[in-house]
Amino acid sequence: MSVTTAPSGRAAAPPSPGPRVYHPTVARLTYGALLGRRRALLLFGLPLLTLIIAGAVRLLGGADDSTANDVLQGFGLSAMVPLVGVIAGTGAIGPEIDDGAIVYLLAKPIKRGTIILTKLIVAIGVSLAFTAIPVLLAGYILNANGQNVAVAYAIGSAVACVAYSAIFLLLGVVTRHAVVVGLVYALVWEGAVGNVVPGARKLSVQQWALAVAQKFAHGDVVSSDVGLTASVVLLAVVTVAATWFAARRLRSLKLAAEE
Repeated sequence: MSVTTAPSGRAAAPPSPGPRVYHPTVARLTYGALLGRRRALLLFGLPLLTLIIAGAVRLLGGADDSTANDVLQGFGLSAMVPLVGVIAGTGAIGPEIDDGAIVYLLAKPIKRGTIILTKLIVAIGVSLAFTAIPVLLAGYILNANGQNVAVAYAIGSAVACVAYSAIFLLLGVVTRHAVVVGLVYALVWEGAVGNVVPGARKLSVQQWALAVAQKFAHGDVVSSDVGLTASVVLLAVVTVAATWFAARRLRSLKLAAEE
């Protein structure tokens, strides 16, 4: 086995590892913050409410594809998913910035991009666990996955979780009122305006997720106002852009602390 040598005859230094996208210590701290007592109650409460509603609707009306679609979209995708996204996304970093604990994390030799990516991965994981799985179970309760509605909405919820986590993580970095702003966005824009105003629907994460869900559902029970290709591109652009801006903003927070 040959060894590459430098011009001076010494062995060349091994190539430095690429940038890390996940830091276990940061992840452990973030999980601890997200699954604390207050947030855990909300994270468990919303999926539980979804399952209770699904069970009540099934007992009162029986299995029906249209009803399942109305419940999974009207409450699951348009309310529960963005609300869990607010809790997970803002909670992944917002409290650390509010109480000043982020300064100690920034003092460590960890790249700011690694911090943001790690927190985003944790937020996505928590969001998926508390939205996609309950939506899947609710779909099976409502209509035993008729027309593949349960699986379709679970997949739609999963892709929405990724975008919401990035958006609300960014809010947690740029404003101290991230929860309030996130709730307004989730309830007003995604929950109301995005369902009523035709033009606004095309700028709604919910509609982009519905386009993905529509791809996996059978028949025309699930529909979206945005095409699948455009939805996938917009979901990717929003996720990447929000993550990049969050990392950029975090670098400026370090500079401010040093001053």
